[in-house]
Amino acid sequence: MTRWTPFFVLWLLTFFFVIACSNSASECMEGEGAVDSSSSEASENIPEIEGMIVVRGGTVTLGSDDTKYRPSERPAMKVRLDYGFNLGIHEVTCGEYRDLAKKMSLKKFGKCENDSLPLSDVTYYDAVLFANAKSKNGKSDTAYAYGNAVYDAEGHCTNLEALVFHPEVEAYRLPTEAEWVLAASQGWNPAKYSWNADNSEYHAHAVCSAGADTLGFCDLAGNVKEWVNDWAGSFFDTTVTNYLGAPDGGDLGERVLKGGYFSERVSEMNVVARGDDYTVVGSSRAERIGFRLAFGRIPDPVWLDASGHAKASVVTPLAGATSLKARTGTYNMVLAFRNDISGNLAYIDYRDGSLSVTEIDDSLDVYHPDISPDGRRVAFCTGLEGVAGKSALYVRDLDAEGGNLVKLDVGSAAIPRWRVLGSGDTVIVYVTDAGNNKDETAFRSASTWQVKFAAGKFGTPEKLFDGAFHGGISEDYTLAVTGARLLRARVADAGSSLTENARNVIWYDSAQACNASLAQDGSKRTAFLDFGGKPGRKFAGEDYATHERILVADSSGKLVQTLKAPAGYTFDHSEWASDGVTSNIVATLANADGAHTRIVLVSPSDSSVLELAAGEEIWHPCLWVNRNASNFPSDATQADDSTGTGRAFIPDLDSAGIYFLPGGDEESIIWRYKMELLWEYKDLADVVVLGSSRVLYGIDPTLFSEDHLAISMANLHNTIKGSKYIFDNYVITHMKNLKYVVLGVDIDRGYLVSGNSFFHKKYKEIPGFSYDVNHQYWKNQSTDFMVEAVRNAPGSTKYSEIILPTRGHFKYTSSSGWGSSPTVKNDSSWYDENPKLYYDNFQVLEDFIKKCQERGVYIIGVILPQSPDYKNTGAFGFGGIRRSVAPDLIEEISGLSDKYSRFILLDENKMGNHDYTSEMALDCSHLNHAGAEQLTHRIDSLIKTLNIDFDN
Repeated sequence: MTRWTPFFVLWLLTFFFVIACSNSASECMEGEGAVDSSSSEASENIPEIEGMIVVRGGTVTLGSDDTKYRPSERPAMKVRLDYGFNLGIHEVTCGEYRDLAKKMSLKKFGKCENDSLPLSDVTYYDAVLFANAKSKNGKSDTAYAYGNAVYDAEGHCTNLEALVFHPEVEAYRLPTEAEWVLAASQGWNPAKYSWNADNSEYHAHAVCSAGADTLGFCDLAGNVKEWVNDWAGSFFDTTVTNYLGAPDGGDLGERVLKGGYFSERVSEMNVVARGDDYTVVGSSRAERIGFRLAFGRIPDPVWLDASGHAKASVVTPLAGATSLKARTGTYNMVLAFRNDISGNLAYIDYRDGSLSVTEIDDSLDVYHPDISPDGRRVAFCTGLEGVAGKSALYVRDLDAEGGNLVKLDVGSAAIPRWRVLGSGDTVIVYVTDAGNNKDETAFRSASTWQVKFAAGKFGTPEKLFDGAFHGGISEDYTLAVTGARLLRARVADAGSSLTENARNVIWYDSAQACNASLAQDGSKRTAFLDFGGKPGRKFAGEDYATHERILVADSSGKLVQTLKAPAGYTFDHSEWASDGVTSNIVATLANADGAHTRIVLVSPSDSSVLELAAGEEIWHPCLWVNRNASNFPSDATQADDSTGTGRAFIPDLDSAGIYFLPGGDEESIIWRYKMELLWEYKDLADVVVLGSSRVLYGIDPTLFSEDHLAISMANLHNTIKGSKYIFDNYVITHMKNLKYVVLGVDIDRGYLVSGNSFFHKKYKEIPGFSYDVNHQYWKNQSTDFMVEAVRNAPGSTKYSEIILPTRGHFKYTSSSGWGSSPTVKNDSSWYDENPKLYYDNFQVLEDFIKKCQERGVYIIGVILPQSPDYKNTGAFGFGGIRRSVAPDLIEEISGLSDKYSRFILLDENKMGNHDYTSEMALDCSHLNHAGAEQLTHRIDSLIKTLNIDFDN
């Protein structure tokens, strides 16, 4: 049991007595988050649970129309909850976690000073596992299902692969954002009921020790921020009933945090905010992040997609890119399919590293999608296999907009399949009619065609041969197959091709068959489904139901393999998925009611079945696998200088260049693209920029003079020790043309220790960084394979488009201004209490400068501008440090130039007396791009004034 101090127990008894005797009608706060419960029809039969309070339904406002809030928090959106639920009185405590961890074998991590503190520094997945454990401990079903759990070295869960939330289950869970706001808004009074920057001494306190609001809840306003259940989607000017957030978290898997915490001022606390200083994902954790639990089912939930369309059901990805890579050999995959509920094309781009289902909204019915060889477009038709009649064929971009839609101008075209000819031309093969092929005359009346597709346009269609062979054509052009009642093949005579001397044959003893697909790996294997026919039963050695098995025939039509569906399911829509070497079969699974609720990947090598996606009715999957990526090792050999043996070295592509893993946070995905920049420009760049988010936003490498090529290796949360790690092990080792280092100097962040650096522990969880360590960072070794390895590694389209074109700069054009009351996140006296923290970092800085001096590299330290109004706070900047101390520390740093001639300190903050206007500020401690332009030009001008001749 949780141990409570005597004072705390007495306080709780007094509190509950007051609550029990008070008027049950709560105060209703007006404005943001205001609640209207007058029209609630929530169920009255809600169980009372110890440690929780019943919250009846009502209408609540999420977000705001006020432009002071972030775009992700606008506009205001009404949510009506027509059900009730239980919500924890306070955040889950350390004691509660420890007690349940013992009973339910949860991971143990961290230590609290006392059991009454809120459990903090936890990931979203840690919270989910606790909720499930609490449900199991109470003999309830669980609200969350998942496959594999991934943990870091400290025992925190960083990913739950195939995570699915079941709102229909009555169980412990995280509250939704709407539920949290509904509860918090009714008694919101952070000035009275919170631990904040004015009273907390910048640390968490025992739960409920700041008092309870008018509903009886503690710490909703501030002690620690709290995870809620939702993916972070957009708000819309509408009203939604039983809102459950977005269907997924987009490119990075963004989640929602609610409430304030101990270092925020009361004026900064509100029910609108839904994030943190940086993008929040499921693996994020910090001392300021905890959670509380809810209990209850959510009837008739509704999700809103990125376009604001309501979804009563969603397609959920079940397997991550890592699981697929184990079967396909690459992260470069895209799964496209038809959502039969909407009729739209949907896809999962595994290259993005996060599991996000994108649906292209359109009035066109989409059947039999096939992804282009380069993975950028998708062809589809409006007709179905086995159904006679006209069909139209389209090609569109494979992105959220589905742009550049073009239609093939022919009478009818069905079941498109992309091919690359020996000439290098890309064509689409199609048939004029995909109907029942049992009747010979009807079958021959249809025909097979191909049409060139280039520069977004169709060429002139070319007839190949009679007969609708829509199951595929072999790479050597000697075999074509089809199956829509009969398994038919067109076989070229020896030394001939399909368009010259060929014959049509019927395989599988003329038994009924369908869904024929020809492997594109040189094996000429045909996968197909049947109706439990005699040939299949004989080969399998048992009776089986229609579509219960995938059958595989060789190039002569002889059965060579059969693959059985999981118990309770049958296969449908089976297609090969191949990179030209490794081949699997993608298919749907239909349940006993005939609903196609799963997309799976079936391995012919071991007969395993991997679930890829779940939905209400999902059809016609196509899994595109990059035909170059998984064949990469054959061209990636080098001399193994590390062993001195001279043996050929083949990089391990399970590790090389893998600088990000699915489920990783924003800091990790940025490092992934920073490393791509480093390997790409290592032989060209002469300027490298290093530092924290202030440098990431505030210095633009593309704005240096044309006679310099700069890249930025700055990142969120980065410390001086992190910058030194990158410099020592990568920059100075591989950037042979390096002349200048531009380094952000953040004296107010001098309290950060080694553990705050990404390169202290976190990087060890990522294969690419560990692989580099194990190979001595490739010192004196060829790294020619690295660029291609990183490009083929998992990442994010969104972040690649932000970081790569700017060579590492995060370009923010918006401005929130410096603000008249800038935030101080730490006790400003930290330096006075522990100057050793600062001087440990000062020593790292001096070592940095010394190494540059020894290598003949100039290093420019930059103190970036912060809000001028810090002059009114007593603090130097965002991270604290007293203003009276700061000038001497800056002078001490500047004095290093007397000892090291190649060091220059550029102080652009000038204790707040700078000329960076409020329009140049992203916020109180960061520049936007207007500010970055001014600062970068000044650094560039400084370099010019040095007038250095490096050749002499």
